[in-house]
Amino acid sequence: MTTDALREELADGGLRGSFLVRDLRSGDEIGIDPDVEFPLASLVKVPLAIATLDRVRTGELDGAEQILVPPGMSGPPGLSMFRHPVSVAVEDLVYLSTSISDGTAADALFALTPPAEVGRRLRDLGVRGITVRHPISDLTDTPAERFDPAEVHLAHTLAIGARTAGRGHPVPQLDVSRASSGTARAMADLLQELWTPTRVDPDVAARVRDLLAHNVLRQRLAPDFTSDSSTWSSKTGTLLNLRHEAGVVEHDDGQAFAVVALTESRVAASAQPEAEALMGRVARALRDRLRW
Repeated sequence: MTTDALREELADGGLRGSFLVRDLRSGDEIGIDPDVEFPLASLVKVPLAIATLDRVRTGELDGAEQILVPPGMSGPPGLSMFRHPVSVAVEDLVYLSTSISDGTAADALFALTPPAEVGRRLRDLGVRGITVRHPISDLTDTPAERFDPAEVHLAHTLAIGARTAGRGHPVPQLDVSRASSGTARAMADLLQELWTPTRVDPDVAARVRDLLAHNVLRQRLAPDFTSDSSTWSSKTGTLLNLRHEAGVVEHDDGQAFAVVALTESRVAASAQPEAEALMGRVARALRDRLRW
């Protein structure tokens, strides 16, 4: 199936998307609008993990240091559901933030390494096209939190209809000039650096790969890339009508592909399993064209 046909399939399913699949050995790649900028939502937890673990490696942070996390912080899942203060080691916060996508854990880490510093470290790694601007708590202060649960579709209607041609938006978390943002190509560059490290410390890269392999959110691309002869390691990102995933599929024959899918839905609904299945089908079709 051609990329134009896949783009049409996305449109028929109510999605606009930016996809990139890259062979991590040869560098060959195929994509659909891979340089369109999107708000990244929880995908920023990957550079946060790299920055934190590198600071632990250099001794700037103590991975065993206990951080007191009060209740009632950033939204679920994870520590935000706790009713009492809890002390968690820095390295365990990295696990919670990356593998479980715990926003409270991520913000405890952002308190140690602010967004601007995480962005600077990305640039030091030679990764361009990703901007980290705010903590995760900002993602839990959108119109969706202000509506009654029965009216959340109204927040999605606003998210869908208010974007400008330049990808600005009255909801700041959806405005690429104010939100943490990036492109599919930039996320693929980051995955390339983790799987074939040149500037990231190899031990840090290996630890982040392991965290991504243990990602518990596996409803989007994982069904199309997990098998007895392959492994799928990834991070998801979700915000209002945005559904993202970025990961690497490794095959037993040694082939490995970075797969990045950044999408926005035109359907005013929070639960869209059909859209997530469509993301997987399109990403798989692109990988198949590159692999075979």
